[in-house]
Amino acid sequence: MMHAFFPYADTTHDVTVRVAVSFLAEQSEPDMGKWFWAYHIRIENGRAQPVQLLTRKWTISDGRGALFRREGEGVVGEQPVIQPGASYDYVSGCPLSTPTGAMEGSYMMLEGSGTVIEVHVPRFALMAPAVSG
Repeated sequence: MMHAFFPYADTTHDVTVRVAVSFLAEQSEPDMGKWFWAYHIRIENGRAQPVQLLTRKWTISDGRGALFRREGEGVVGEQPVIQPGASYDYVSGCPLSTPTGAMEGSYMMLEGSGTVIEVHVPRFALMAPAVSG
């Protein structure tokens, strides 16, 4: 099995969040001011207890410096329970009206003892490849 390369990683409370980003040219329309990225996230539970992802919070910035906040329950419609030593992967997408931007955020997770912990998602860049022409 091939492992994706995750250039961004951050660990909070022994939970590691890794991110890989892909620019999706086929879903982008630069002439119409639309750019689209997919991001692949892997959450690794290094704790001794299971954790459950309850909510997510994102801050998205575009190339003009505008900030967008997104909050919601779970990820991709799920509130996964991640066992000790296990990981959970998902892929989602982000559209922007500029060819560059960035995202960062956090997950609120319920740990085995009933405590809610906040796990940081590292800031990652959204960059469309330069168009030579």
